[in-house]
Amino acid sequence: MEDVIQVHLRPYDPRFPVACFDEACKQLFGEVRPPRRCRSGRPAQVDYEYEREGVCHQLMMCEPLRGWRHVKVTGRRTRRDYAGCIRDLVEVHYPRAEKVLLVQDNLNTHDGASPYEAFSPEVARRLLDRIEFHYTPKHGSWLNMAETEISVMNQQCLDRRLESPAKLAAEVAAWEHRRNVRRARIHWTFTLAAARRKLRKLYPSIED
Repeated sequence: MEDVIQVHLRPYDPRFPVACFDEACKQLFGEVRPPRRCRSGRPAQVDYEYEREGVCHQLMMCEPLRGWRHVKVTGRRTRRDYAGCIRDLVEVHYPRAEKVLLVQDNLNTHDGASPYEAFSPEVARRLLDRIEFHYTPKHGSWLNMAETEISVMNQQCLDRRLESPAKLAAEVAAWEHRRNVRRARIHWTFTLAAARRKLRKLYPSIED
């Protein structure tokens, strides 16, 4: 926990950007009957019945201090999908950074083995040499600011029925563009002192 908090409290440095990664799943629903458009003084009418259209996944990458985020919509969340995000971070989004400090949870696919499954050993080693992993503790996923971004995305963009991955991807891309233009940032205020005070029950008791 303290390691992740210290990473979040670092000042902005483009050579060592602090990025966060997290995943979310969205159930897709299609309309059985076309909704009726709203008329003057009346809301739109949507039938309660729906059709399940499967699921898709949103892979969230963000840099809170810069006010940047990017969401990759995929049909699955395999090691190869995760490795593709790692490669995008290093080669597309941060090509000039010396090392990307990546905060993420400890899901079984979120490790150094994934690039080796997706790419040649030479490429995987090159990518991992420019990534420094910082894992949130068990039951401490709230320390990952990508989770906050996902919550904002769900409230502002995905709080309704969406019937296809293409539709969801288009909505997410528009949301992402608006927030990036505004450089919407997350202001982290949880310090080590606050953690030790509020979560003192988690620390061992030392008798002098």
